[in-house]
Amino acid sequence: MDDTISTLLRGVADGSITVDDARTALQDASLTEEQMQSAIDKGVFNPAEPGSIISATLAPSGASNLTMLFFVWGLFWACYWSFSMLYGLFNHWDQQQLSFHLAMTLTTIILMGIIYLKYVLPDTIIVKYARNKFVPEHQKDWQEYKW
Repeated sequence: MDDTISTLLRGVADGSITVDDARTALQDASLTEEQMQSAIDKGVFNPAEPGSIISATLAPSGASNLTMLFFVWGLFWACYWSFSMLYGLFNHWDQQQLSFHLAMTLTTIILMGIIYLKYVLPDTIIVKYARNKFVPEHQKDWQEYKW
């Protein structure tokens, strides 16, 4: 990940390198069409070695302000619904009202879980070894029973 192009892109993104300087640095770079196609296809179409871990994202986007705001919102409402349900339990509210509060608590927690899985948790795939789908027949292990 520390090749010239990635370093230039990071520099342009954080503002330490101007776009014109990056263009000047890459002006004499040339690739043939075959080299460019093989570079694109390298990570996409090559099969992964068994046991390797593949990450589909460079970094999780869980640090975004909208995600943080959603989790603060979710914690507030989960606490609100669960504490109001506890208050209702001690004051002998109707079961229908208590079940509504429980359902709202669980819905809020489920929404927070969905957002966590979608935007915070990185997309990681572990390539497993392929195993036989059947048990091979061994003659010495099988017994013929006669009636």
